[in-house]
Amino acid sequence: MRPLPELTPATEWFWTSGADGTLRVQGCSDCGQLVHPPVPICPKCRSRNWAPTAVSGRATVVGFTVNAQQWSPAMKPPYVIANVALAEDASVRLTTNIIGCEPKDVHIGQEVDVRFEQHEDVWLALFEPTGTTDPTDRVGEPNLPTPRAPLSSDRFEHRVVLSGIGRSAMGRRLMVDPLSLTVDACLKAVEDAGLRLEDIDGLSTYPGAGAAGMSEGGVSAVEEALRIHPTWTNGGGDLPGPGGSVITAMMAVASGLCRHVLCFRTVWESTYRALGLGQAPARVSNPSSLWRAPFGALSAANWIAMNANQYFHRYGADREMLAAIALNGRAGAARNPAAIYREPLTLDDYMSARPITTPFGLYDCDVPCDASIAVIVSDASVAGDLPKPAIRVEAVGTQILERVSWDQGIITHEPQVLGQSSHLWTRTDMRPSDVDLALVYDGFTFNAISWIEALGFCGVGEAKDWLDQGRRIAIDGELPINPHGGQLSEGRTHGYGFFYEAITQLRHEAGERQVADARTAVVTSGGGTPSGVLLLQRDGV
Repeated sequence: MRPLPELTPATEWFWTSGADGTLRVQGCSDCGQLVHPPVPICPKCRSRNWAPTAVSGRATVVGFTVNAQQWSPAMKPPYVIANVALAEDASVRLTTNIIGCEPKDVHIGQEVDVRFEQHEDVWLALFEPTGTTDPTDRVGEPNLPTPRAPLSSDRFEHRVVLSGIGRSAMGRRLMVDPLSLTVDACLKAVEDAGLRLEDIDGLSTYPGAGAAGMSEGGVSAVEEALRIHPTWTNGGGDLPGPGGSVITAMMAVASGLCRHVLCFRTVWESTYRALGLGQAPARVSNPSSLWRAPFGALSAANWIAMNANQYFHRYGADREMLAAIALNGRAGAARNPAAIYREPLTLDDYMSARPITTPFGLYDCDVPCDASIAVIVSDASVAGDLPKPAIRVEAVGTQILERVSWDQGIITHEPQVLGQSSHLWTRTDMRPSDVDLALVYDGFTFNAISWIEALGFCGVGEAKDWLDQGRRIAIDGELPINPHGGQLSEGRTHGYGFFYEAITQLRHEAGERQVADARTAVVTSGGGTPSGVLLLQRDGV
């Protein structure tokens, strides 16, 4: 069965309103503002009075992808997933499917009309081309408000150091208990920092317990295994990306609550899937996927690919830009003994790879794996006593400046990178030109492009030329990026692998892939919403 939404009192009206052929979205009864997805309060006038409001059903395609991967048995590819902007208010968008034409004929700016399709008690709003193209740009250039200025010159970041790192075995389908991987990484990190388990007085992780294939069980499982009795713990997904667990630990240490916080992140997606765990529920109820899953947008690959195609349309880029990221990652992985994929990758290999969801092929997507990585955050006073060079945190960027949404906010780039990057530079006198290497999140190649531009290494829309076919980001280039291979070739550890590599590089322990005289690194964390970014420095800079 096609993934269908769970009907609840808050959403049933939307999923059933198509029974009479009319598209309805939430409308404020006081100021008339249209809102989607529905929320209990008007974001414009803060009124609690609203009603399902009929709209014309006309819209414009502002993002799309032709999906070639079979995510659900009930939805046979190829099919088109699109982000369409309503004619009444282009800031209100729906994720949907385009029907009534060949997938190759779908394009940005295409005008479409709603067509309802009934599935059991649900009417899905699909859209069909009208044969015309909208002459108006319904998206516009990304425009963010200025980040808040720091409250003072004091920086909590400067009261901590990153003192230790550890990593378990990494591979595909290791068929190992994930808690065992976590324990391996944690013990190595404690040893690396020259500490004992008894010295650890805090635990912090992302995303905590209960995440399918994305966690060993969280803080409770690790505390039970190690019996270290922490003063403070943290675990959850509502953080500035996976690295938010490190940022939160920094605040605990900077406040004096803890002295040494053990942060960890474990994934075991490969084994989880091999064991056939986590079968999809009969109905979709998760708010983060409720508005996308019924249209077969079941992977972040689909969501980000729609934005990539908007970027291509707007800035004249093509897949060769993405190829530069993938090939650079594989070149770095060839120098990394821990990387899962180290074989040479050519441009022909990249271009001819199996399509996943346009414009992404196989090598645009990161590698699911089993692994655990641990990082220790310590009080800055111990920097001189560590067995290895301390890594200081110059600044963090965390402020959210756009909709926390995959399809309603900025769609020219990956969501939640522009604001956080802007915020970073308000907390330091350093500038992008001071960075020696960048560890940028590359769940998909386009993520890396988004971070490169957001951080100001080049202008918005300029990445294609700036990359110089990958020469600028190579290990001997102006700004080496992901010299370990990134998640595209080393393996998907959801952000923590970038911490491990940054600290290894700044300690000058990276061997064949060492960036010459690396002293400052930027680490981005998060492949979507929300995200965070940190600026790290070798002690003594």
